[in-house]
Amino acid sequence: MKKTFYFIRHGQTDLNLKGIVQGRGVDSPLNETGHKQAQAFYEAFNHVPFDKIYTSTLLRTKQTVQPFLEQGIPSEELIGLDEISWGIYEGKEQNETIMTGFEEVVNSWRNGNLDLRIEQGESPNQLVARQRQAISYMLQQPDEETLLVCMHGRALRIMLCHLTDVPVHLMDDFPHTNTALYVLEYNNRCFEIVDHYNVKHLEDI
Repeated sequence: MKKTFYFIRHGQTDLNLKGIVQGRGVDSPLNETGHKQAQAFYEAFNHVPFDKIYTSTLLRTKQTVQPFLEQGIPSEELIGLDEISWGIYEGKEQNETIMTGFEEVVNSWRNGNLDLRIEQGESPNQLVARQRQAISYMLQQPDEETLLVCMHGRALRIMLCHLTDVPVHLMDDFPHTNTALYVLEYNNRCFEIVDHYNVKHLEDI
């Protein structure tokens, strides 16, 4: 079985711009720039014959792929594609206290403590378990060879790690920005990145 996955991060939101923590529990819409990014991605990749579109359950991913949905391409949302939960930090501006807390958590993840989570939030290992269910589901679907998957920044970094056998504590080695693209080919039970951090469609924005 062969499949090609086009993974993109959602377009920009006002909370991205203001440095407010979103995560899984904040359902913010795209802003004007986010819609421009989504349109630019569409214009660059609408020639790709996508069989199916998968999004998270959050509005910002669905709005990002809206131009493709308007073509009538089948779509489905999966909770396994939702952003990591940042717990008590969600919806709050990144002040000094929160920034310090973030830095401590991310440094701990980098050092291999992948069961650590922000209070009421989610650990990388918990997210990996959720993501593996989503990937398993997508791989099991027949007649879906070329897929567009729209998700979230931290979640995408973690997804790229475990799909390509990179240790999850190295998640920050994968750059990301709004609507950045990674193309992965699945063949013989292995994933390979064939297009790494493609942002060419953003050059004029």
